[in-house]
Amino acid sequence: MTTHTQIKASTQGSGSKLLLVHGLGGNGRSWSPIVPLLAGQREVFTIDLPGHGDTAARADSGTFAGLADDLQEYIEQNGLTSIDVAGFSLGGRLVLEMARRGCVGNVVALNPGGFWRGWERTYFKWTLTASQKLLHALRGQLGTLSGSPVSRTALLAQLSARPWALDKAMVERELVAFAETRTVVPLIKDLASGPAQSGPASLQAGRVAIAWGDKDRLCLLRQAPRARAAFPQTAFHWIEGSGHYSIWDRPRDVADIILEGTGSD
Repeated sequence: MTTHTQIKASTQGSGSKLLLVHGLGGNGRSWSPIVPLLAGQREVFTIDLPGHGDTAARADSGTFAGLADDLQEYIEQNGLTSIDVAGFSLGGRLVLEMARRGCVGNVVALNPGGFWRGWERTYFKWTLTASQKLLHALRGQLGTLSGSPVSRTALLAQLSARPWALDKAMVERELVAFAETRTVVPLIKDLASGPAQSGPASLQAGRVAIAWGDKDRLCLLRQAPRARAAFPQTAFHWIEGSGHYSIWDRPRDVADIILEGTGSD
């Protein structure tokens, strides 16, 4: 399935359709910890956003607005309007934007960005910029560093509550992707300086659930009430013992939240 934007998509499982949207610098494979937990009940679509993975960048792929427009175009041109969607981090904000635009069904957003204010914007920008520069400089050593629980902890302390316990092959793949994705730097700047995420002007077509890791060190906990206020009909969940990437730290809990939030038994 392709659109004008030539977004790469993969499918797995059977059942009603569920689209998963990855985070900044990731790709469809970022969902690997939980796709097997979802595919028994849903036909799961994973995509590479423009400028990520195997999907080529467009002129505006370094902006949130550009990615949102491309995602909406993909959904509409492939007959997926009203599809259930879930996303984490940047993907979490994108699926909330799709809910705001009314082009999807039920939505689950995990640790979504876009609800920062004041100094939180600077914190987001400079911490992620420093991480990207470090990983880019170390890209030839990321395999070795991923193999050590000590270095995994040092590199991923901002994203995971338990980086020492993560699978080393997954960590290497994700770190390399973040280091080598060229749209990461312009996206960090655009996200930090652009408007905050807004909610719908009226009730969205589907249900919305927002989940937040209670140890998130990137999208800080103080941002969660703002997300709930922007989407007042939201079902909200704290994910205990989870950092920003809850799909790493609590895959079973996240899968349950997604299945519940999108209507599966």
